[in-house]
Amino acid sequence: MKQALTIAGSDSGGGAGIQADLKTFAALGVFGTSVITAITAQNTREVRAAFDLPVEWIRAQMETVLDDFEIGAAKTGMLSSSAIIETVADVLEERGLKNLVVDPVMISKSGYRLLQEDAVSALTSRLIPMARVVTPNLHEAALLAGHEILSLDDMKLAAQDIAALGARAVVVKGGHASFALAVDVLFADGSLEELHPDGPVRERSVHGTGCTFSAAIAARLALGDSLRDAVVAAKRYVTRVIANAPDVGGGHPPGGHFYFAGPGDWDS
Repeated sequence: MKQALTIAGSDSGGGAGIQADLKTFAALGVFGTSVITAITAQNTREVRAAFDLPVEWIRAQMETVLDDFEIGAAKTGMLSSSAIIETVADVLEERGLKNLVVDPVMISKSGYRLLQEDAVSALTSRLIPMARVVTPNLHEAALLAGHEILSLDDMKLAAQDIAALGARAVVVKGGHASFALAVDVLFADGSLEELHPDGPVRERSVHGTGCTFSAAIAARLALGDSLRDAVVAAKRYVTRVIANAPDVGGGHPPGGHFYFAGPGDWDS
């Protein structure tokens, strides 16, 4: 069985972070392992608090997992400080992991800052150059590229600017943008491509979609997909996860990661 690793924060509400990543790995038929970088107190409405784990604990988790499992791909999520980013980058570099998906998590959907301002330089100098693909949303892409994103052309320029930081590929996610609803831009191998949904888009604000998308790419890479095929498959999966979000909580609901399996299907 193919194996993947998520290096991210824990979401007590179960919609994002480690919890979303492990659900995604399982749904796509990959065995998931995890390294927790932070503990958050959050639900569908808000992030109330966050606590970073000591870097020695993060290193210990990574080394223990990598000593035993054959990790075909890894993804990063919430890495809130420069010290955490440096630690994660050091271990990944030591182990020579090839398929790294970097989701540059910066701010939660409720507006809670998840990446310290002084950590952005560590992200751009250490982690992004190691990435097989980086998957920023519009806000993150604008910050990394250093310019506003107000059009599809701006998305394409941002993707190229972020690739210039050293990433082999970049996916800038359109999300709810009025000019590019659910349209993503992929820059890889020197060429740009618009990725449109393969069906009707249900416009709703769902919690943890960025985590799910990057985890799905990592899962597909672990299964042996080419980068483009992995991104396309991940987009198709997350579109369905959003469309089938369960009615739980009073804020932004989590995604329906196992939309294809109904209650009781396991014993039929």
